[in-house]
Amino acid sequence: MLAIFCVTLVGSNRRASSEPPKGFAQDLPQPQNRHAFDYPSLADPQGFVETAMPNPLKLAFVGCGAIAQWHRRAVEAVAEVRITAAIDVDPAKAEAMAKATGGAPFASLEAGLAAGGFEAVLLMLPHHLHESAALTALEAGVHVMLEKPMATELDACNRILAAASRAPGVFMVAENAQYWPEIEIASEAIAAGAIGEIVTARVQLFFPPMPQFYGGEKAWRLDSHSAGGGLSIDTGSHYIRPLRLWLGEVDEVVAAMEHPFPGMQGESLARSLFRFESGVVASFDLLLTAGAIAPQEIFRITGREGEITIGAGVTLYDAANRRGQKLDENRPQGYMASYQGQIADFARAIASGEPLAASAEYSLGEVRTALAMARSAKTKRWEKVWD
Repeated sequence: MLAIFCVTLVGSNRRASSEPPKGFAQDLPQPQNRHAFDYPSLADPQGFVETAMPNPLKLAFVGCGAIAQWHRRAVEAVAEVRITAAIDVDPAKAEAMAKATGGAPFASLEAGLAAGGFEAVLLMLPHHLHESAALTALEAGVHVMLEKPMATELDACNRILAAASRAPGVFMVAENAQYWPEIEIASEAIAAGAIGEIVTARVQLFFPPMPQFYGGEKAWRLDSHSAGGGLSIDTGSHYIRPLRLWLGEVDEVVAAMEHPFPGMQGESLARSLFRFESGVVASFDLLLTAGAIAPQEIFRITGREGEITIGAGVTLYDAANRRGQKLDENRPQGYMASYQGQIADFARAIASGEPLAASAEYSLGEVRTALAMARSAKTKRWEKVWD
């Protein structure tokens, strides 16, 4: 069985305290730097162990595109879950996923629900389709895992949450950063006082366009209607969540956004400052670029007594380790492990009735922060996140 990584329990109160491991996809041009968060190669199964259980959770994949391949590899490593249906409006994608998993293919969620054969759905669709698919699944009474963001407008999020409150099953918004081993290692070190009181933090993610997500003529992430914006509401979610786990809730943001990546309607460059309710200020920078990228530390957390960086592993700098000490090097790490932890938590919550590591309501923090960033880019002022 998959060992579920230790995670921070987060309730619905917004002020609560708190890929495979190596290689890029073969058709992706290699950037100059290599770090611990290189995106997974779908052709490289290293780190995954296929297992089976007599009575696993029967799961339907809804949307069989690029991200579904990452989720599939994670499910294969979790004994408690089996994919029994593959649903996509593109018959070729549904058939391919069905062949890979042994599930039954369907052309629509409604057709799959009518046929039955699964207890839960994992919704992996363009963002503008999240609300309709989530409402359909929740009203059908199945357990629902919805890829982040919950939706791209707060009214839609509220409608989904209202439906989930009436539904009998588990509702999860899938933010895999909650289960990212490197994030948890840093969280444990911060909680233990390794760097003292946090003074500031920084996120810097400059990354290349993976063809599976940004290539072709119909890449929905390039369309502002389908995506609901640009990097901030999509990729940004994975990097906002760790800051919230470490620093608490974001109070206000100021941001500048630009569009340097050809063909992308939403922002492909976001530079911003977050002021947290604690008063701590962090910087948050995202860039999608096809150019060469220098080595980068994606996260830097600075305390009064030292720093923690996350890039090629987790490194602590303090009085005793001024050149840096790697933390928990023997512990399983890597971005893809977060997907395994996520699906395992979903299955555990369904089987046990216990709460998820983070409630669906908690994911509103990422949506609200991204929307405040977009407002700030227009007003050129600090914008409140929760007002």
